Amino acid sequence: MKMKLGDDLHEVKIIARRPHLVVSIDGRHHTIDDPGRECDGPGTLVLDGAAVSFARVSSGGSVLLHLDGRAIAVEVIDPLDEAEGSGHGRDEILAPMPGAVVQVHKAAGAAVTRGEAVLTIESMKLQTTLVAPRAGTLLAVLKGAGDTFEKDEVVARLAPVEGDQ
Repeated sequence: MKMKLGDDLHEVKIIARRPHLVVSIDGRHHTIDDPGRECDGPGTLVLDGAAVSFARVSSGGSVLLHLDGRAIAVEVIDPLDEAEGSGHGRDEILAPMPGAVVQVHKAAGAAVTRGEAVLTIESMKLQTTLVAPRAGTLLAVLKGAGDTFEKDEVVARLAPVEGDQ
């Protein structure tokens, strides 16, 4: 998933949830103890072994963190919204990482709705469901169960929307 911290865009992945939360931010792994606090107000967590005090305020679709004397706006970017806003992303489903197809949920010619599962992939023992970025008809599913692919490879295409060519 992508997350905007202040003005910077970062790639964030959850690596493990137990016994501690381990997240990867732009490829660097961090261990977080006691991250379960989801309400607004002051709190403390342990980040990579160091206690960190913070304050959290939810505001619409983002969260404002006060950390080390700085206020940082954190916004999770919905991959469906991001795909819809980019040119080719509306018609193509890209692999977010290298891996293999575990399951094909929809075949070419099938009607799909925005957010509907098309393929389930696996990379480094993590399964991810790739979804349709918009409603439409699948023009092609380019990978089948067991097929491998590289990062950013097109794995499925939707038929172009009338007038978009």
